[in-house]
Amino acid sequence: MSVAFWLTLGGLLVVFFTLAAYATLAERKISAYIQDRVGPNRTGPKGLLQPLADVLKLVLKEAFQPSPSYRLLQIIAPVLMVTLAMGVLAILPLSPHLRLFEGSVGILYLLGVLSLGVYGISMAGWAAGSKYSLLGGLRSGAQMISYELALGLALLSVLLLTSALLPQSNPLSPQAIVEAQRNGWYVLLNPLGFIIYVIAAFAETNRAPFDFAEAEQELVGGYHTEYSAIRFGAFFVAEYMNLITASALIATFFWGGYLGPFEAALRVSEWPIVWQNVWGVSWLLLKTLFWAFVFMWVRWTLPRFRYDHLMRIGWKVLLPLGLVNLLALSGILLLIS
Repeated sequence: MSVAFWLTLGGLLVVFFTLAAYATLAERKISAYIQDRVGPNRTGPKGLLQPLADVLKLVLKEAFQPSPSYRLLQIIAPVLMVTLAMGVLAILPLSPHLRLFEGSVGILYLLGVLSLGVYGISMAGWAAGSKYSLLGGLRSGAQMISYELALGLALLSVLLLTSALLPQSNPLSPQAIVEAQRNGWYVLLNPLGFIIYVIAAFAETNRAPFDFAEAEQELVGGYHTEYSAIRFGAFFVAEYMNLITASALIATFFWGGYLGPFEAALRVSEWPIVWQNVWGVSWLLLKTLFWAFVFMWVRWTLPRFRYDHLMRIGWKVLLPLGLVNLLALSGILLLIS
């Protein structure tokens, strides 16, 4: 692999880890603003060094393991969660000329990586040797499996539109999905699919109002109750990595990805490749940060659902709506063609 590939990968990982670290600070600041509080403001100017202090605290803390726990699996589980959170980065098109991997089955790879997330959480709950952690892992697994179906149907509607708008392209390629949105973002062409995908993304990332994996009232602390120090920190980092990843996927599949406004008028395609890359990465980053803010805003605005309501929404509302949306979209495209 070329030097440019490794530089791109290294830069992307640095940006990704930095965004995940400072997403914790952003969430605390946003929650403080919503609740009329000050938020972190002591460590560094305006509290900007708080993420670094949190990392040092977790690294220096003593890690403990309960005697009935499965030690090897308890070590593997947080590593698996962080690895899967980073694995989605491989398929993201950053600009028309900048992407890590050019795969023909990018969406299938994405669905495969997303489906493995349930194993990390279930393994973490079971390996701890605690009934509360086990219950947290099981209910989180049931939640993620339920909403994966609705998320998959929303993605199918995206692939259907891409194959209709760019018949000669490979609809499984994220690059083709973005290029098909040059004449209209999918949030406008497929609004119901967009709404289904966003709700399912909240559930897949275990964010409020779907944060049942960490329901303190019922399960003490959820699947990571028996984890401490850097192992707990790995789950924490993975959660915010998933938030950033979900935001980037929403921006890519429904908000045009790296496409910006007035590209034809500005003749962006005639710019030097370096500046085209800067343009594309900037717009993708801006859209990702906006959706990360929406995730945080919703967390500190809406109360948590009841668990039976959560499952009912997934199976009896989103799944039928996803099927209706897919059939309706297929009928409309058939009539137009």
